[in-house]
Amino acid sequence: MKNITIVGGGLVGSLLAIFLAKKGYNINVYERRPDLRKTNILAGRSINLVISHRGWNAIQAAGLEEEIKKITVPVYARITHDVHGNQTKHPYSIENKAIWSVSRGGLNAKLLDIAEKFPNVSLHFNYKCTDVDLDHAYATFEHTENGKNIDVAADLLFGADGAYSLVRQKMMQKDRFNFSIEYIEHGYKELVIPANIDGTHQLDKNGLHIWPRREFMLMALANTDGSFTCTLFFPYEGEHSFDKIKNENDLIHFFKEVFPDAIDLMPTLVHDFFENKTSSLAIVRCSPWVHKGKVALIGDAAHAIVPFYGEGMNCGFEDCFVFNSLLEKIGDTDMESLLMDYHQLRKPNGDAIAELSLRNFIEMRHLVAEPSFMLRKKIEDKMQEKYPNKWLPLYSQVKFSNIPYHEALSTSKKHDEIMEKILTLESIEEKWNSTEIENKILNML
Repeated sequence: MKNITIVGGGLVGSLLAIFLAKKGYNINVYERRPDLRKTNILAGRSINLVISHRGWNAIQAAGLEEEIKKITVPVYARITHDVHGNQTKHPYSIENKAIWSVSRGGLNAKLLDIAEKFPNVSLHFNYKCTDVDLDHAYATFEHTENGKNIDVAADLLFGADGAYSLVRQKMMQKDRFNFSIEYIEHGYKELVIPANIDGTHQLDKNGLHIWPRREFMLMALANTDGSFTCTLFFPYEGEHSFDKIKNENDLIHFFKEVFPDAIDLMPTLVHDFFENKTSSLAIVRCSPWVHKGKVALIGDAAHAIVPFYGEGMNCGFEDCFVFNSLLEKIGDTDMESLLMDYHQLRKPNGDAIAELSLRNFIEMRHLVAEPSFMLRKKIEDKMQEKYPNKWLPLYSQVKFSNIPYHEALSTSKKHDEIMEKILTLESIEEKWNSTEIENKILNML
């Protein structure tokens, strides 16, 4: 096997190109959009990303940690803002571990820069995939500016072309291909909190700021330039919704009422809200992710999820890591078998993180502001501190470990059952820290 085509030059496609280039394959990456390093194509849709342990695991395996760390900001806690502007800090880990905030565009540009340095990698922009011969890894691309078509032959083709993947569409035409797409009732819009005049941050840069309001929420993550990228997750329709905000007065009145401390930090709110597009949120499930030994889906093309665990990119990077590990373990002589192993290892985890991400939306917009949530967190932190081999909270399993997502999901359901019983005990607020409660939990494990 010599030649590999990657459809999609986003985060996962560019990291995959680096992994495979290091193995000596000839890599051609075709990206539908212009080169983001030369144009501002991401304006208005770049939810800031967080790199967690899984993401770093892949980045380290590709030898890129030092380069990527330079463009990230460590985040050690959630910081919730109530309707009166009061802030409460919720550390992510009793060990002071961090997730790392990064600009989507900045990270993508850095990965493209690194990929481009390999003599065996060619990047092609403004090329839209229009057809794929799945049996032969043969693809047709149309140049989006001059309309010319090119045909590209390869030994292996990856569909890294996102939630609306053309490669996946072609696979859907095959018999017994399962597919579903589920849109949630919320969309999102990017807003901005600019830096202070001296370039410093207006809020604590080492926190993920959340304004939880039950049915919706605002979120802010720091950038290295002193600004924050904010994301409003908001229903399309209903009492409080995108549908109800028709003009500047509606917007200002709404923000003053529900996000009073945020609006003072957002001088470009009106412009950002009405100029930046509202984007939908969808979950994509499909199987199989592979076709014979010739084609494989990876990243969002295989498992697009909602962003509420901040794991979409990390899951995609883990796909790259697992595929690379399989190549190192068993070689490329039986690619059909390798691709099936890849699918069987990753598909249950894609499904699990999709479920976990939806569940975390409820936690972030609603439960995190509830006293019972705070009490549960205190109990779980204590159990983790005393019995780290018996109790690891779900968030730590997802963000600070390589525990497969499907195992984390299974464990979390058991933990939920236990904590539900514990939190209903009489006087639990007074005796949560007692040996009695500790032993009850241990006996239920």
